[in-house]
Amino acid sequence: MRFFLKVLFTLSLAYPVVTIGAGTDTILTALKTEISRKNIYDNAKQARILRLKKLQRTTSRLNYAKQYDICLQLYDEYKSYQYDSAYVYVNKLKDISVAMNDMSRAYYSQIKLGFILLSSGMFKETFDSMRAVDPKVLNDSMKVEYYFIMYRCNSDLAKYNSDKYFAPDYIKKGYAYIDSAIKLSKPGSVNRIYYTGLKHVAENDNINGSQELSKLTAPDAPVSMHLRAMITCSLGQIYLNSDRRQEGVALLAQSAIADIKSSTKETVALFTLAEQLYKSGNIKDAYAFIQLAKADADFYGARQRKIQIGAILPLVAAEELNHSEKEKQTILMYLLAITALASLVILFSVMIYKQLGKLKHKERIIEDQNVQLKDINYKLVEDAHIKEEYIGQFFKIISGYILKLEKLKMSVDTKLSIKKYDDIRLIINGINIKKEREALYYSFDHIFLKIFPNFISVFNSQFEEKDQIWPHEHEVLNTDLRIFALIRMGINDNETIAKILEYSVNTIYVYKMRIKAKSKNPEQFEQRIMDIKAVDTIG
Repeated sequence: MRFFLKVLFTLSLAYPVVTIGAGTDTILTALKTEISRKNIYDNAKQARILRLKKLQRTTSRLNYAKQYDICLQLYDEYKSYQYDSAYVYVNKLKDISVAMNDMSRAYYSQIKLGFILLSSGMFKETFDSMRAVDPKVLNDSMKVEYYFIMYRCNSDLAKYNSDKYFAPDYIKKGYAYIDSAIKLSKPGSVNRIYYTGLKHVAENDNINGSQELSKLTAPDAPVSMHLRAMITCSLGQIYLNSDRRQEGVALLAQSAIADIKSSTKETVALFTLAEQLYKSGNIKDAYAFIQLAKADADFYGARQRKIQIGAILPLVAAEELNHSEKEKQTILMYLLAITALASLVILFSVMIYKQLGKLKHKERIIEDQNVQLKDINYKLVEDAHIKEEYIGQFFKIISGYILKLEKLKMSVDTKLSIKKYDDIRLIINGINIKKEREALYYSFDHIFLKIFPNFISVFNSQFEEKDQIWPHEHEVLNTDLRIFALIRMGINDNETIAKILEYSVNTIYVYKMRIKAKSKNPEQFEQRIMDIKAVDTIG
């Protein structure tokens, strides 16, 4: 605990003053404060970018050395902020290197390309890019960066595969690369300390790993805000893995604050923090943070991060809906209790008025009571209807998200006030609606089969073997199965199903009639589909 307090003390000089003793609520409040100032930090970054672009325009194109340095600075601004723009400038770096006939700079530009490809989640392209580099041509600092990227490639791919056949080989190669990076780094340098700490963590030596990483949290350490965010995130993961959740969450919050201050969009801390809060039952904050993490991943273009977020976002969103429903039910119970008390007051009033012989006044009270009861009954019916519609609305929201991506093409020009219109259009043209819809179906199929794992086998038991419908090898559910999956979820309206699957209402009707007609018992087919049992998928 002393070590952790020492880490938090040094971090407090760079970040808002937050201590573990104050509880995670204080740290989360500090994070929310920084989130509200997010636009200030982003605007400052945009101002730096605009200044560099102006300098680039006013610099002679034949002054290759200065053009290269300016493009390198622009790349550094974009590399963890926006993938597409970083990609543009890394290609300019390569073009200038060719014009200068400088192979070391050309290979160095290739390393920069490998970094953003890896950040975007494109492992194959990263390896292809790094294979084109000849380390022998590089100076020591370039080699260090080369070996570190190769370490990350192998390490990240091992985590992504997470199997016993291929992952060990990637891990072994990763160790060799990080050893080379450490060996070439100057003793006592930031790189050497950081890489040594990462190696210890990779080897599950959390004690030595945390001791090395904590050296870079000192207030006088020459560490950028972005690197501080990564170091703090790594320390947070160490505490989480050591079952010290409160400390881990605090460090993740600190890391997220640093990411916001450095306008980092390709980030892990906020997503991991949201996941931890979800597991601990803080659904409201988890939902808000994961929405922000998703917005950042979309803005950067981080494919792997969007997949990770997409896997947990529906669960958090569903839990948020359940949480809201429970609050409504609690309010309704209070309302019923108040109504019951009011009814008692009215009853006593009626008895008093009977004693006083004021019959007309009593009748008026009874009429008012009836109006109140009718209002309450109406609200109960309405709430029941809303509850029935929740699941359908959930998937309508996801379907609506696909449409919002199309509107993003028109809104980007307004939100980003930069003068590189061609670059912005590259972002817009990079949106693949078809892939987004496929991702929606992919997410729905997997979540549905987690809830109803026996759905496909029970569904096909309603048909003769020659008429059974099975998904192909590359599919989870096909269109036929997906229609009745939606019906099992309670979405019976053909128009709603048609909107979700992007078919006409008539087509959905024909699909349903054709499939029912082939079943063993068409009249009871839909009822038997509705009888398929769900299992509890949340441990």
